[in-house]
Parts: sequence; C-alpha cells; structure tokens
Amino acid sequence: MLKQSLQQKLLQKLSPQQIQLMKLLQLPTVALEQRIKEELESNPALDEGREGEEQSEFDNEAESENESNEEEFDFSDYIDDDDTPDYKYSISNKGRDDDEKDIPYSGGASFHERLLSQINLRELSEKEEEIADHLIGSLDDSGYLRRDLTAIEDDLAFSRNVIATQEEIEKVLKVVQDLEPAGVGARDLQECLLIQIKSKKNKDFHSKIATEILENHFEEFTKKHYTKILNKMEIENEDLKEAIEEILKLNPKPGNSMNTSSKPVQAVVPDFNLQINNGEIEISLNGRNAPHLKVSREYKGMIDHYRKSKDKSKADKDALTFVKQKLDSAKWFIDAIKQRQNTLIRTMEAIADHQKEYFLEGDETKLKPMILKDIAEKIDMDISTISRVVNSKYVNTPYGTFLLKSYFSESLSTEDGEEVSTREVKKILQDIIEEEDKKKPYTDEKLSQMLRDKKYNIARRTVAKYREQLNIPVARLRKEL
Repeated sequence: MLKQSLQQKLLQKLSPQQIQLMKLLQLPTVALEQRIKEELESNPALDEGREGEEQSEFDNEAESENESNEEEFDFSDYIDDDDTPDYKYSISNKGRDDDEKDIPYSGGASFHERLLSQINLRELSEKEEEIADHLIGSLDDSGYLRRDLTAIEDDLAFSRNVIATQEEIEKVLKVVQDLEPAGVGARDLQECLLIQIKSKKNKDFHSKIATEILENHFEEFTKKHYTKILNKMEIENEDLKEAIEEILKLNPKPGNSMNTSSKPVQAVVPDFNLQINNGEIEISLNGRNAPHLKVSREYKGMIDHYRKSKDKSKADKDALTFVKQKLDSAKWFIDAIKQRQNTLIRTMEAIADHQKEYFLEGDETKLKPMILKDIAEKIDMDISTISRVVNSKYVNTPYGTFLLKSYFSESLSTEDGEEVSTREVKKILQDIIEEEDKKKPYTDEKLSQMLRDKKYNIARRTVAKYREQLNIPVARLRKEL
C-alpha cells in the first residue's frame, strides 16, 4: 500500500566551497603552486595580480578606447550562432581518484642500461646475450636477482622463446656477476658480499679471514656471535676486528651506487618560516603560499555590457550563465586561498605557543605532549582541519627544517605525576644508547631501569617499542669488538 507523508530531517552537507577549502588545506606548497596554475589555465575569469592594482598608462589608454567604442562592441561576435554554446560540449569525465603521474626526466644512463653496455663488450653467443639481457632486466634497484633460476628458465621460454637449461643460465649469471659494480646479480646478501671481496686484487691476511667468515660463518657474523667465530677459526680478537672492518667496507646494495645518480632529487620546500628575534617567536608563511589573485576585469565588463544591451538572444543568455559561473568559481577560489592562509598561520602560531620552550632553545627534551585536539581547542577548529593542516607541511626553524607532524606526541606520566612528551623520552633513550659501551651494550631491561632512575616509569616492552621506532637494533646487534 502506497502512502504519502511529510518528514523533517536535519542533514549536514558540505558545500562545494567547503570541499574545495578542505582539499587546498592538505596541499603542501609545491602542490599548491601546481593547483593554482591549473586553476588559472582552466578558469579565464581568474587573473594573477593584486585586486585594485593600479593600471599602467597603456592599460588606461586601452580602457578609454574600449569605453569610446562601447557602442560598437557586439557581444554576439564572441558567441557561436548555434543555440548550444561550445562549452556545453566539453567533457570532464575524469574521476577524482584518477592519478596523473608525470614521468621525471633522468640524467644519464640508468643502472640497467650501464650493465647492458658492459655485456655488449663480452664475447657471448646470441642465445647467451638474450639470457644476459633477461637476467639484467630481472635485477631489482639494489642489484639483486630475486627470482630463482627455475622461474627464469620458464620466463625465457614463454617471453623470449629461448630454451635454456639452468646450467646455461647459471653460466651467463656468472658473467653478469663479473660486471661493475661488483656484487650485482647476487641472489642474497652473502653471495653479494662474497662477490665483492673475491673481486679485490690485492688480498691481505684480513681479507682472507673476511672471505672465510662470509663463506663458512655468515650466520654467526650476522648475529654477532663473535666468540663462536673466534673459537672456530682460532684467530686473535684483533684479527677478527680487522676482518669485520673489511666486510663493513663492502656495499650491501651495489645497484644503488649506479642508480641514485639518475633518480630525480626532490627538495623539501618549507611551508612556514620560524625565526627568533629578541626572545620572541616570529612566524611567516612561505611567500609561495600567498599568491596574488584577482577576478578578471574583462569578465566583469562582459556582464556589465550584457546588462546594458537590449536584445538578448538565447545564446547570449547561455554565454552569460557561463561567464557568471566562471566569475563565481574565481571568487570562491580566491576566498579559499585566503582562508587557507589564515588557517595555516593560526595553526602554526598555536603550535609555536604550545611548544614555546622548545622553539626558543631548540632542546628536544623541552617538547611538551601535544595532540591534534590541543591545537583544535586553542583556535576553535575541528580536529580534522588541524590534521589536514599538519599533513605534509614543513617548518623552517633555526634548528633545521622539520615535518610539522613530528611535533605531535602522546603524553607520559613521571613518578612525580608530571606529564612529559614521549618524544622527550625517546630523545633521552637515544642519548643513553649513543653513550653506551658498545662492547657491552645495554639490554632493554637495563635501559628500562635507567629511565626509571630518571623518574620515567617505563616498562621494558615500552622501551623495546620506542627503540624500534627509532630504528635502533637490539643489544646483541649493537655489540662491537
């Protein structure tokens, strides 16, 4: 049975302008510049320059000439005779998730190209060249061959129509492993290091010990069981130390030595500048975040001219609608940019006020606990807005350029009940580990006890978590001879 009824509902919807502002807020400086460039190209009603900027003599003359010829200006000359304007035929069917990735230009030959140029100098048959080409193409950026020879055998048969046995592939692989830099084509770290140390021309006593360690005692070496190595090899402690130094000189990722030069370098552009003048913190936005934009006078004039004209065709009305849409879009975009600047500077000022002691001295132990909610309450904004602001934004300080998000941390209570930042605890933990005796590094239990002595009530598992976040290995792997 069908029924009709009236219902009242309260719905919260974001306007297109609010959505545009939210998207602009999370953009870093470089991405914002690109976004403004795209808007300038797509919206002819948007111009660069200050609003109300004084015109040059040439502009004044041109404007006066336009005014004198105003009666001769025919708006229909700029409109197609067809009833349907051209702009209605344009499409914009790209989804918002469509990702356009520009391919950066690389300088010089790539890692794989350099290896192929070396292979061309070797005396190989046509079949061996096909195998070598495939093997080089299968290397990852670090220079390793991660696929086993059985898979390579199948790949050659299906993709290149080359029937080769594993013995033939192994033979060509030895040729690839003989290329520069030494270590490429290895299937694991042990093989990579062995290739490098065996390629040395002048081998001394310690190089021979290092080779034996890598061949026969690699597991003990990786786990730093030095006592076992000393007992099995019957060598002196000093000889083992020298051999390990030889191994540490080797490159565990030989491909990177040739690959990094061709990779594009992306510099960090700070969104904020923070300076200390006479004990006061001064904050400014990067000038590239504050572009000068204005609404085009020509488009404003087109609307004024239309209002004065008496004969209004359908094409004129459609054109006027198009012009008005572009003008509104330009105004919305300018307002969104201004709101973005205001929100960014207010957020940064609130962060600087909360972390004033740190910014004045640069001592990380002065950092206070701070979460997004703290800043949101200070400037009366939503937490999601603050999250968008701190996302991918950098601040340039007298102590370096840092990610804004790095100043946020959870709180931790000391024995005295004082709230301290977890980042402060991590800094103290890092300092303790840096100053430890590497022959007898502290265990997590010992580190936990030392922090408790400093009145930081932290369990051993918490120490282990902070240590992993700082990319510090366990005590056994920090041990040195």
